[in-house]
Amino acid sequence: MPDREIAQPQTYYITTPIYYTSGRPHIGHSYTTVAADAMARYRRRQGYDVMFVTGTDEHGLKVQERAAAAGLTPQTYVDGIVAEFKEIWQLLGISYDRFIRTTDPEHVAAIQEIFTMLYERGDIYLDTYEGWYCTPCESYWTETQLADGKCPDCGREVVLTQEETYFFRQSKYGERIIELYREHPEFIQPPSRMHEMLNNFLLPGLEDVAVSRTSFDWGVHVPFDEKHVVYVWVDALFNYLTVLGFPNGENPVWERYWPADVQLMGKEIVRFHTILWPALLMALDMPVPKQAFGHGWLLFRDSKMSKSVGNVVDPAILCERYGVDAIRYYLLREIPFGSDGNFSNEALVTRINADLANDLGNLVSRTTAMIARYFDGLLPEEREAAGIDDELLGLAGSLAESVEANLNELQYSQALADIWRVIGRANKYIDETTPWILARDEAQRPRLAAVLHNLAATLRQIAILLEPFMPATGPAILAALGVGDDTRQSSWASARETGLWQPAAPITAAKPLFPRLDLEAELDYMQSILEADKGQESPAPEAAEESVPAPVGIATIQYDDFAKLDLRVAVVTACDRVPKADKLLRFDLDVGSLGTRQVVSGIADSYEPGELVGRRVILVANLAKRRVRGTESEGMLLCAEAPDGSYRLLGVSDDVEAGSEVS
Repeated sequence: MPDREIAQPQTYYITTPIYYTSGRPHIGHSYTTVAADAMARYRRRQGYDVMFVTGTDEHGLKVQERAAAAGLTPQTYVDGIVAEFKEIWQLLGISYDRFIRTTDPEHVAAIQEIFTMLYERGDIYLDTYEGWYCTPCESYWTETQLADGKCPDCGREVVLTQEETYFFRQSKYGERIIELYREHPEFIQPPSRMHEMLNNFLLPGLEDVAVSRTSFDWGVHVPFDEKHVVYVWVDALFNYLTVLGFPNGENPVWERYWPADVQLMGKEIVRFHTILWPALLMALDMPVPKQAFGHGWLLFRDSKMSKSVGNVVDPAILCERYGVDAIRYYLLREIPFGSDGNFSNEALVTRINADLANDLGNLVSRTTAMIARYFDGLLPEEREAAGIDDELLGLAGSLAESVEANLNELQYSQALADIWRVIGRANKYIDETTPWILARDEAQRPRLAAVLHNLAATLRQIAILLEPFMPATGPAILAALGVGDDTRQSSWASARETGLWQPAAPITAAKPLFPRLDLEAELDYMQSILEADKGQESPAPEAAEESVPAPVGIATIQYDDFAKLDLRVAVVTACDRVPKADKLLRFDLDVGSLGTRQVVSGIADSYEPGELVGRRVILVANLAKRRVRGTESEGMLLCAEAPDGSYRLLGVSDDVEAGSEVS
């Protein structure tokens, strides 16, 4: 790949996995997407024609179960979650080119055509599946692949299923995939992922995989056998092509961008992307992606982030508290990409204080303040160099090359470490050259001008190289240096040039980029957020995720899971229909000491609004706020399903006060 700007734009196609809409986005989702965004921004700055795709995976049994538990249709349920994903991506500055939903009509039609193509080629056949299935992961497992009888990926219970299904001849492509790994070891990164796929799946021998279901109907229906829906992983994987118009969309661009240059994903779904996905592509005589990069997990207190254990961190709260660029910097700097790493509140605040406020922020503030104070914002042309300048200018001169080398290998943390090495050297340079002492002697003004010019010129290079990681901070530094939109000084290629700095206007002292934080106060704040957020997920979906109902019985949950719920008696003070939503009612509730609440519930088919005023109902009071069809809902009303399919609100007698706890 080129390491400098290119005369004729070459293409660069990068993807994140499309995120499963079984719950709200959290900082773990953001980790992958911020990394992809930094790479897309870097390639665009180099001059590539970039296609950056992300999206949402909206089909499957888990989604259908969660929607039913929430009293919503699956489509309404996923619409709400997709809106939250898009809102988070906008907040984090994610510069995707296309966002795909697996419920998009174009995608559905394309999947049906692709499934038919595979069937007509003889790679899909009808049979009966009997084996183990993990609903939360939407994964099939053999008896020998289970870990202590549970899903080896998520550790949850699996279900023994038997149903008619279509199978894909995955076994047919095992040897070709092994050959792919051996001829192109760069296909899977980091290398440990390749060894895992070979030893655990490929070398023992691939089996054919079931690629349709008949036990539920929320999915893409097989066009020639409507009682079947396409397996969600087949549905999801082909998004990388259908989003580009494959196979027969209008104005398809897949011929320009495919194969993808890199597909980013968490390590738990590497198996699908490096075994099933290339096998499906081989069956269609399509080239496979150039690279699949399975990064590690973002852990919290050494556990994978999970709503069920109350350690999910809301990226919106973090960005509001600390700023978007600070969060992006922490995610990309703290953990070497590819390894597991802990998300720590203390490490986040420490990074902000040490790296952003002290190192970078002080360097910008001190440099611009001294230029404004000692030279009224404009340095003279007469400048006197000295040998002490050489180390700083040498480091700055080689910085772009080292940053590019690391980014080409997706080593974000190391690239940022290289930038901070130069920032640290620049701060030390200030201490060594003592500009405040030089300023006392008129004869030293040429030397003082040289010192400040070297600092500003180095900051210009740093600002350019920071932009892919911190898209607001880089331009802010350039603006403080008087560079602005001067492409001669702000282009990616110019980051290789030392001493290239000429402001268009007098420099003024820059405001602090990142204020210092009180560590103890921030730790207390973050702990309070986590405590308040525990158990905020809808209880019925959480039970569906933690313990999947088996055909022979009812799944159980732990008492600690049930204890997270805050159930309260509430009195309906007003009720009306939600505009343009036939099945939704909006409730105003009196919850006693907890005040008033507004809740949206999908029971309009079962009740007239007027008959509910004055009713005492049971409210899940600690459910996270969400918007349903544009209306805010803070809680959930408990209902039972009647034999005719209608819903009946659960309640208590009139002598129970509003706000009383239900236990």
